[in-house]
Amino acid sequence: MSTTAKIHVFDPTKPASAAAALWPAAASKHPKASATRVVFSAEDDSVTALASLGPDFGAKMGHARREVVRRAVGSAMKQVAALEDVNEVLVDGEADPHAAAVAAHLAAYRFTLKTSGPKRVEASAIKALESSAEWDRGVVYGEAQNLARTLMELPSNMLTPTLFAEWIQQEFAGLADTTVWVRDEEWAKEKGMRTFLSVCSGSNEPGKFVEMHYQGAPSSDAAPLVLVGKGITFDTGGISLKPAADMKLMRGDMGGAAAVVAAIQAIAKLKLPINVVALTPLTENMPSGSATKPGDVIYAMNGKTVEVDNTDAEGRLVLADAIYYGSSEFNAHTLIDVATLTGAMDIALGEVFTGVFTPSDTLWEQLYVAGEHEYDRLWRMPLDDDYAPQISGSSCTAALFLKSFVHGLDAERPIEWAHIDIAGTMEATREKPYLLKGMTGSSVRALIETRLSYKNSIESIALLLRLLDPTVPPFTRTTAAN
Repeated sequence: MSTTAKIHVFDPTKPASAAAALWPAAASKHPKASATRVVFSAEDDSVTALASLGPDFGAKMGHARREVVRRAVGSAMKQVAALEDVNEVLVDGEADPHAAAVAAHLAAYRFTLKTSGPKRVEASAIKALESSAEWDRGVVYGEAQNLARTLMELPSNMLTPTLFAEWIQQEFAGLADTTVWVRDEEWAKEKGMRTFLSVCSGSNEPGKFVEMHYQGAPSSDAAPLVLVGKGITFDTGGISLKPAADMKLMRGDMGGAAAVVAAIQAIAKLKLPINVVALTPLTENMPSGSATKPGDVIYAMNGKTVEVDNTDAEGRLVLADAIYYGSSEFNAHTLIDVATLTGAMDIALGEVFTGVFTPSDTLWEQLYVAGEHEYDRLWRMPLDDDYAPQISGSSCTAALFLKSFVHGLDAERPIEWAHIDIAGTMEATREKPYLLKGMTGSSVRALIETRLSYKNSIESIALLLRLLDPTVPPFTRTTAAN
């Protein structure tokens, strides 16, 4: 028997009709935020989940208010999704349609490769009681993060560099205004990407360098945002071998690549009027007779000399060439790289905040506001040259190392750059209000929201110009064939 469940979130100080009828005590007892009750009706075989927004919901504003909605919807969805016969869920998103859609999709997500795995509610079966553009946008955000979670969860034999590249090509086929190029090691050699190739050399699996373009700006010549994601599809540490314990988590060392792929795909689906380039250097980091060794010296694409002290610092090697290529090739106004780079980030910030390094106050403000809006929270870390003597250190020195490969930081109109280290937030080791344990897809929603905010600021400027001069044409977007 299949059943449709409904989720209602409510303010217990003024409960709506559904909550008042099915949870009458809530009006007097004011249950705490996310307290959930599931009600079954024998008359029509219906299921209704009620989740409290808490007695102080009316006093909450902005980001805090949205997070209360996410947590309440997530609490209800987790209970509903666990019911055997439920195959469709209708969500009341009146309190905040975008937040409700995000939480519903994240909380319903289950990853399994078992042929008879745990029951799950499919994304297509999660619908709004009342449709809206805000709900639809939230669905794109939630599905994008779930896509990154799936890519990070897949075992490395199912997501080699070649398979990852093929998957990207399939996912982007038919997606308007997008183009994908899959480059091989010979192309990388011609470009002089020797630090990237130095990591590829240890594996029998050939490295791939995937380049994705989305052209959504009115002009194809408009300077793009460039996203760079670290794509180590499995990281043994190379010759500097990691401990065996928990090494299987290193299937997720391509979390940065997963994040930027998911983000550019979502931006394309939302048809944001900006140009974006996403770059993912994909390889394994393996020990072998041909692997890079401690003490080896490599000349990077930008001509800098790099001595390898520890081959388990391979992430900064693949990023170095990718960052230089991205910042020198496309006349970008902004470059953001995302990587599961340093274990020290987990020690510094744990699983709550993701570390951000940037010399730009403007870019940091955009990222911070976007992260708070989505509760995909970011924390600015120091990027100071005084850390340079500790070059063999970890998070801060790794960021300084990457900074030296960003072309254009000293230009008259410098490129904006940020490095996002998701090593601490890549995995949820305990269940969260709308995330189960496992890979998180960290930073995906923050990246999308940063670009949506950028798009809104462009539209505001265009509107202001029209008010000052009516001859200025309205803000429009042209569409090109895929």
